[in-house]
Amino acid sequence: MSADAIPTIMTSATDSQAPAIDFWFDFASHYSYLSAMRIEALAAPAGVQVRWRPFLLGPVFASFGWNNSPFVLQKEKGAYTWKDIARQCQKYQLPWRMPSVFPRPSTLALKVAAAGREADWIGAYCRACMTRNFALDQDFNSPQAVHDILTELGLDAATIIADAQSPAKSGLLRQATAEAQALGIFGAPMFFVAGEMFWGNDRLDDALDLALYRG
Repeated sequence: MSADAIPTIMTSATDSQAPAIDFWFDFASHYSYLSAMRIEALAAPAGVQVRWRPFLLGPVFASFGWNNSPFVLQKEKGAYTWKDIARQCQKYQLPWRMPSVFPRPSTLALKVAAAGREADWIGAYCRACMTRNFALDQDFNSPQAVHDILTELGLDAATIIADAQSPAKSGLLRQATAEAQALGIFGAPMFFVAGEMFWGNDRLDDALDLALYRG
């Protein structure tokens, strides 16, 4: 699945009057993949604004005393989730290939997402990164990979990467991760609507329902 085959549904990042959902995710999170590939297609027809909130799960897990993903540390849980993800991808008709590296490093790709989280290309970019990781089993985080992803989306890759690594923006991902911890986020995907927390891809519909109700 190439980047140009990924849906390009966009929601306005500036419409403060629209009902909104904050979507917290890490590109390394396989359950975040399920949500990232669907959230804008579900939110847009309902008029719900998606606010993309990239962060790093690693520091969150480290605060619990874990040195890796719980799906790696707990072998039985990990084995179950790979089967579950395959079933869910079949259910949602999403492409799936079990990654040969899990969790893949995601820092550079997430830095670009953090710096561009209000840009109109953020949804397409996030889906492209997720597709590389969980549909193609390819690197998405090296400088060349990030450059290629942005270029395939028709964007000025060199400028965007330089901006994300600039002194003014290089700390945005670290700040977002600290914000996630302050909010009590313990995993991904996580959704917030009007201060209410919803954890897991299977709670996306509930979060969107609340956004519509509160909107």
